[in-house]
Amino acid sequence: MKTAKRLVATLLVAMCFMAAHDVQACTNFLFTKGATKDGSTMITYAADSHVLYGELYYRRAAQYPAGTMFKVYDWDSGKYLMDIPQVATTYSVVGNMNEHQLAIGETTYGGRQELWAHPEGGIDYGSLIYITLQRAKTAREAIKVMTELADTYGYASEGESFSICDPNEVWVMDFIGKGIAKYDTVKGKPVLNKAYKGFKPGAVWVARRVPDGYVCGHANQARITTFPQEPAKWNKAKGQGLHTAISSKHMDYIFEPEVECVYAADVTAPARMHGWYTGSDADFSFADAYAPLDFGQARFCDARVYAMFRRVNADMQQYEDYAMGHNLGNRLPLWIKPDHKVDLHEVMNLMRDHYEGTAMDMTQDVGAGPFHCPYRWRPMTWQYAGKDYVHERATSTQQTGFSFVAQCRNWLPSKVGGILWFGVDDTYSTVYCPMYCGITDIPECFREGNGSMTEYSPTSAFWLFNRVTNFCYNRYDSMIVDLQAVQSRLEKGFINSVSQNDQAVKSISSDAELTARLNRFSNEAARQMMTEWTNLDHFLLVKYIDGNIKHVKNGQFETTETGACKSPMQPLYPNWFYKQIVDDHGSVILQK
Repeated sequence: MKTAKRLVATLLVAMCFMAAHDVQACTNFLFTKGATKDGSTMITYAADSHVLYGELYYRRAAQYPAGTMFKVYDWDSGKYLMDIPQVATTYSVVGNMNEHQLAIGETTYGGRQELWAHPEGGIDYGSLIYITLQRAKTAREAIKVMTELADTYGYASEGESFSICDPNEVWVMDFIGKGIAKYDTVKGKPVLNKAYKGFKPGAVWVARRVPDGYVCGHANQARITTFPQEPAKWNKAKGQGLHTAISSKHMDYIFEPEVECVYAADVTAPARMHGWYTGSDADFSFADAYAPLDFGQARFCDARVYAMFRRVNADMQQYEDYAMGHNLGNRLPLWIKPDHKVDLHEVMNLMRDHYEGTAMDMTQDVGAGPFHCPYRWRPMTWQYAGKDYVHERATSTQQTGFSFVAQCRNWLPSKVGGILWFGVDDTYSTVYCPMYCGITDIPECFREGNGSMTEYSPTSAFWLFNRVTNFCYNRYDSMIVDLQAVQSRLEKGFINSVSQNDQAVKSISSDAELTARLNRFSNEAARQMMTEWTNLDHFLLVKYIDGNIKHVKNGQFETTETGACKSPMQPLYPNWFYKQIVDDHGSVILQK
């Protein structure tokens, strides 16, 4: 455990970072073909921000004449960054998946503050994702595009972890800037930084293929420690020495199937320059050098990965002390082999977690209130009687803008095989709606510009789901059961409908007809979801109004013989809650 003084300092830095970077608190889980029941690859992503609006981004495929320039804007702030040359052909992108079933997610870990300086600008992490999705077809090609963009134009964000998958492979990549200023200021004048000479700006990074049959995760903490490196001898002409790893000096070899790790040729340079690492290259740990662990990184970040790991492998309980920040030496592995193969709906539910069944279970302590609400309003850190405490940061959190499960299936044509199961608001209470990667017509409820964080829209899924979820917080343990019944019915129905639609489109040879069919399917799924959730909104209001619970039988509210509302239930509070009231106010309310 860190001392209280160190903890407070760390948390203050984290809070300042959160204020400056609203989309830093995200969660990604990664699933390889061999770890899933149907052989699909999947990555998940929750974009958790108190100011991020839930909508589904869409970019059409296009052709561009030579000389066309592309304007780059920072994804978080909308600030203009630079113009870069546009490529001749771009691909259609639905959310975070393109028409070739390439999907990319991210979580921000921040890392060493010295590497956050960007005196010469560069491309931000969000633009790296969406530009790459328009330009790459596979995970390996995406890694090449992303790193070349950063090398060419610089990198303008904090440390990031990326999840990258295509229908055959899943990769995890840790990425951070170099923090080298070309000029220092001496007596108010710019002076060339001596360390800059020969030091190319951009980023240092490591990317590793998740072994088939394994699952991985990252949640705002760098996860790659040591990694395999290329042989000492390399015969470029014959490719001799090629094995699991290459540096960016031999980037063309990334497309060789034997390559399972790629890293920046100068990956250790910033760490050596700042004195963070002095050992051999072979023993270099990316995460330890650029994002050292402390209590906050384990408890607020890696704990979410632990929560997923323990649900797919019973042996992971041994890492609970690490997840709680009590034993940082018992570090969580980068990836694990699950003790069973997961299916799509299980993956959706793995994104629904409040640490149930662990010592951190948010439904069990007094903070959950009498109705076991697993949410704690911010800030996450607080003091009482001179001591510092935390609220848990779970995978399911109230401030999620949107989340998804990206599913890639190599046995189907790309436009059909890729599905972005998209949801808005809290992962625990959302519905993952199937958006085929081949659609060109985004459903109105998810469409960009349909409402905002400061503008309510009655046709927006984000606002409808927030209405329902915020109401459920009032009597959570009862209301969430009603919500989950509709949620499960919709998602299982969508999974079955997708299977039927996959078969139905096999005979379609016309690309235009196929696109139209996919558009109709995804738009109808969204329409059905909105109708069902509106009905749920009305049902919950009627059933739970004023703290009462009306009787329901066979989906209908019970009435008396004369048609009047049957007298509602008024469940007692739990005894521990009555005790608190008595201890605080008993002398006033005691019946005498």
